[in-house]
Amino acid sequence: MKRTENPLGSICIVGGGTAGWMAASLLSNILHGSNTKITLIESADIATIGVGEATVPSFMAFLKDARLDTKEFMQATAGSIKLGIRFENWYQQNHHFLHPFGKIGRAIDGHEFYQIWLKTLADGNTTRWVDHSPSGIMSEENRFITEMQLAKTPLASYGYAVHLDAAYAARHMREITLARGVQRIESTVESVQTDERKFIQSVQLANGQTIESDFFIDCTGFKGLLISETLKVGYDDWSNYLPCNRAVAVQTENAGDPLAYTIASARAAGWSWKIPLQHRTGNGYVFASDYCSDDEAINTLMSVIKGDLINEPRIIPFVSGMREKIWYKNCLALGLASGFIEPLESTAIHLVYRTLVHFIRNFPDKHFASFLEQQFNCDIARDYMEIRDFVILHYCTTQRGDTAFWRWCQTMEIPESLREKINQFRHRGQLQHHPENLFGADSWYSILEGMNIRPETYHPLVDALDSQKLGQSLKQGANAIRATVMKLPSHGEFLRQHCPAKQS
Repeated sequence: MKRTENPLGSICIVGGGTAGWMAASLLSNILHGSNTKITLIESADIATIGVGEATVPSFMAFLKDARLDTKEFMQATAGSIKLGIRFENWYQQNHHFLHPFGKIGRAIDGHEFYQIWLKTLADGNTTRWVDHSPSGIMSEENRFITEMQLAKTPLASYGYAVHLDAAYAARHMREITLARGVQRIESTVESVQTDERKFIQSVQLANGQTIESDFFIDCTGFKGLLISETLKVGYDDWSNYLPCNRAVAVQTENAGDPLAYTIASARAAGWSWKIPLQHRTGNGYVFASDYCSDDEAINTLMSVIKGDLINEPRIIPFVSGMREKIWYKNCLALGLASGFIEPLESTAIHLVYRTLVHFIRNFPDKHFASFLEQQFNCDIARDYMEIRDFVILHYCTTQRGDTAFWRWCQTMEIPESLREKINQFRHRGQLQHHPENLFGADSWYSILEGMNIRPETYHPLVDALDSQKLGQSLKQGANAIRATVMKLPSHGEFLRQHCPAKQS
């Protein structure tokens, strides 16, 4: 067995923001003790998008992998707990449902809980799907407590993520990674030099420095300075599936304690978000410019938000899609430089983490074996397309026909992968999943149930179970979840006691 002969001696991260400092945080921990030098270049003159303020449960794994203390992170970012997403007016007007995190129910005698629940419905059970979700009931009651105190209770299978202030998060990660030895250079990149193989050799900075590196990570946002403008990697445009291409965002003062979930409310030409933090609320309207002007979008958002404005509304254009290759030669695109899927399920920060996880698994040496790049691009493309299909599911199953946008959604084109999944589900509620998918079966069941789609029947083997005992078991389980939740402190009380925001 030979040792690595040509390890990477240096990694240069071009661009800061959430993506850049997540890369610096994770890599500085993973590469601790190696001789690989990490440099990050960012400029105060270049504003970050900074509206990605909601996460999914995988973010808690990122904090652990990057050796970032959760309590300190919550305090530094004015964070709040996120137990799921409440969807309003998606199926029809004046209708809402929850996509809760964590597990829902438990298998009985090897039978999947969803199949058991379907059977009990046929036998007269009236418990809702969400009644069997600890995170769902905690969301409805806006209550929370730490993991340690929920072990060995009916709530043990709950899951959670966080809402965070993106600017505060970048600052917090920067402080920690600089203490670990990451070098930060404040300047802008004026030019990029490549060698005869078209590998990036160095970047020339406005301050006169030339930074050479073995590997580069492009965190320059939609611009894609390295991956697109220099290496000419193309972009797969998914606008035919996801036509929303603009967002208006604004921050408001809080009116009361923050909720422990994100709200996504369907609007005439898209949907609006409400993300509660300890010190303010993030609001936005994601819309399709074919159906709504910027002024109309701003007016719509202004009419539904609560609290005094902290800043002026700003418009953010985007195109849903992904790079044809996210890793190409000695460059990794990260964050918005790699792709973007509208933030309906809060997946942008997750995709940064997943990109880094796949990169670390296939971490190269200076030989840059092509199969590593190929395996990485295959794996991350699967992640992107899984999330794409899950987001499309919210649109293509709507029964709204009150505006041109929603009528378009009812007859929209959908990927064959999603069509097959829906058809498979409609038969008897079964779904096939890759084990590393972000959204497991319970998440798909939650959206399908929320959009009033149920299978024709349930799995026939579930009939071997006693109907009366199943019905009693489900009612007892749902009652135990709710009774335990009602003993928990409110979300606001939890934040004030365990992780109050630091004064900035």
